[in-house]
Parts: sequence; structure tokens; C-alpha cells
Amino acid sequence: MRPAPNRRGSTEPTARSLSDDQSRSDDLATLYPFLYAHPQDVGQASSVAGNLETVLAEVRRSTVEKVHEIVALRREVLARESQRLAACASAMAESFANGGRLFAIGNGGSCTDAADLASLFLHPGSGRRALPAFALTGDIAVLTALSNDVSFDVVFARQIAAFGRRGDVVVGLSTSGNSTNLVRAFEEAGRRGLLTVGLAGYEGGAMAELGSIDHLFVVPSASVHRIQEAQTTIYHTLWELTLNELTTGRRDPARLGAT
Repeated sequence: MRPAPNRRGSTEPTARSLSDDQSRSDDLATLYPFLYAHPQDVGQASSVAGNLETVLAEVRRSTVEKVHEIVALRREVLARESQRLAACASAMAESFANGGRLFAIGNGGSCTDAADLASLFLHPGSGRRALPAFALTGDIAVLTALSNDVSFDVVFARQIAAFGRRGDVVVGLSTSGNSTNLVRAFEEAGRRGLLTVGLAGYEGGAMAELGSIDHLFVVPSASVHRIQEAQTTIYHTLWELTLNELTTGRRDPARLGAT
């Protein structure tokens, strides 16, 4: 097969600029500095072996450091938000008890978290009641049609307008808090009387400025990785508390804060 023409119409591979390659290398070096620390004399086997041991030691140190960081962040968020998490779960339980449904939304990694959240309620495990929950990221035909014909900014708002009823729940996840399609979705949900729950990072972004989010949980971190890991803990906690509220009518915020 002949290679496809590049942008100049030639079938020859397009050369990458040295500056592009250097930029990529610099970015990786910033994220993983220990992978770019070379010994002075790489020609000697002993130096290469020594460098490998150094890299492995740095990988171990970096991994342990990240584990401690996310554990501390999760504890901070749960301790600070325990009362509000319990109140949010109680509101979600009331919505389900009255026939409400949950719609989960997010982009990129937050899209997979939204799907995970919906699956938790749909498949809660043996002996637990399955609840109606939907990830609005799952219908690729709808997403591509709206993105192509209207705008990616409305992919969630249009679905909420079509499916949402007063008393349903919308949970939106964003690391930055600035996703326009989530902002539009929350505004639409607020107009229609849905219960709205937001998970954001950094300082909350645009989501923190909205008056249409009933319960907003902000993870105070500038690391996308740590934010998403902590958000996973938040929505799993909401799921557990919601099921507990529906099953027993009881919740224990003090115990949650001590987790």
C-alpha cells in the first residue's frame, strides 16, 4: 500500500522539527526527572548498571511519595466534607426513593469515572437494590451527532433536557471545574429542578461560580492525577452513604470523617 499523502500532498513522511522533539523530551523530563539522569560515562557496564539501580530506587521513592500524598489528600477531603457528603447522600437517597434517576457526566478520565459511578448504582452487589443510573457519555451516536451538528458544549445539556425530570440527579465530574459542557448541563438541570452534584479540583473553576450546583465537592490539589483519585473516593463514599440511607435510614458523619 502507498503511504497516504501528507498535508503538502507528498507521500514522504513529514519530518518532525527538532524543537518539537526537544519540547516533548523536556515535558517528560519534568514529569519523570529520574529517567533523564544519565551517568557521566555510559560506556562502562558498571556505570549503566549503577544508573539502572538509581532509576529503580527513584521509581520506588516516587511511587511511595505519591501513595502518601493521595492518602493524605483523601483523608483531608473526607474530614472536611463529611457532613456535606452525608447531606448530599441523603438528598440523593430521597431522590431515588421518590422514583428519581441518576445521570453521570464527565470528559476524558472523568468520563470513565462517570461510567463507573453509574455502574455502581446499577450493579451494587449481592443483596443490594439496583438503582436507575445512566452515564450520558455512553451513546456515541448522540455525542457525535450533537458535536457535529450543534456543538460539543451541549452534548450533556441536550440529553438532560430530553431525559431529565424534576427530582432526578445529575453528577458531573471535572478536574479543572471549567468544562463548558458540564457548566451548560448544570444550568439546564437547575432550570428543570434536578438535584445537582459537582466534583471539581484546583479551586473549583467555573463550577464554583455557578448557582445551579446544589452540592459541590472541590479537591484542593493542582495535580490532575491526585484530583481524580480523590474524586473516586468521593463518589464511592456518596454511593455507600446513599445505599445505606435507603436501606437503614441511618448515616454516621463522625465515622466518615475518621475514615
